[in-house]
Amino acid sequence: MKLAPYIDHTLLKPTATAGDIQKLCAEAREHSFYAVCINPVFIPLAKAELEGSGVKIATVCGFPLGAVSPDQKAVEARLSVEAGADEVDMVIHIGAALANDWDAVQADVRAVRRAIPDSVLKVIIETCYLNEDQKRGATEAAVLGGADFVKTSTGFGTGGATLDDVRLMAQVIAGRAQIKAAGGVRSAQDALDMIEAGATRLGTSGGVALVAGEQSGEGY
Repeated sequence: MKLAPYIDHTLLKPTATAGDIQKLCAEAREHSFYAVCINPVFIPLAKAELEGSGVKIATVCGFPLGAVSPDQKAVEARLSVEAGADEVDMVIHIGAALANDWDAVQADVRAVRRAIPDSVLKVIIETCYLNEDQKRGATEAAVLGGADFVKTSTGFGTGGATLDDVRLMAQVIAGRAQIKAAGGVRSAQDALDMIEAGATRLGTSGGVALVAGEQSGEGY
C-alpha cells in the first residue's frame, strides 16, 4: 500500500522557521503527500511553495488548547481559508468535553463549520484527556457539528493516536465522517495498522521516513 496519499506532512512546532516550512513543502512535493499541516502564519509561504503540486494546505485553529470561544475559532478558520488553506484542523473545547457538555462541544464545531462551509473541517478531540465515554461523546458531537474528519490528537497533549481510539471512533462515526490518526505514528507498520483500524488520514512529522519504510524519530 502506498502511504503517501494518507499523509498530512506536519510541522506545528512553535520554533519552525520559514526555511523549515520550505523544506517541509519540498518533501511534500517530492513524495506526493496529501497535504502539509502548518501553523496559520505560514499559509502564504506554503501556498507559494506548493503551487501547481496538487498538495493541499491544512492548518490549525484554536490550537493546541482549544480554549477560546467558538466565535474566535470561526474567525481564525475563515481568515486561514481566505489566506489559502484548503483544510482546517480545529481543537474542541476540551473542558466542555470533560464536563460532558456535548451541546457546547457541538456548538463549538458548528461555529467553525458555518465559517468555512466549503472547506474540509477536521475536529481534534484530544483523546489522551478523555475517558471512553467522553471519547464517544466528543466524536458524536463533532459529527453532529459538521466535521468531515474526527481527529485523535494535537501532538501537544500527553499522548497521541492509539489503535483502540481509532477503532472506537470508527464505531461511533459509522461512516458519517472520516478519521485522522495523529501523533505517535512512528513506522510504516503503525501507519498500516491505523488505516486498518479505520483511519483515512495520518498526521505525522515523520512522513518521509514512513514512505521509506524506516522508523521515524521523536516528534508529532
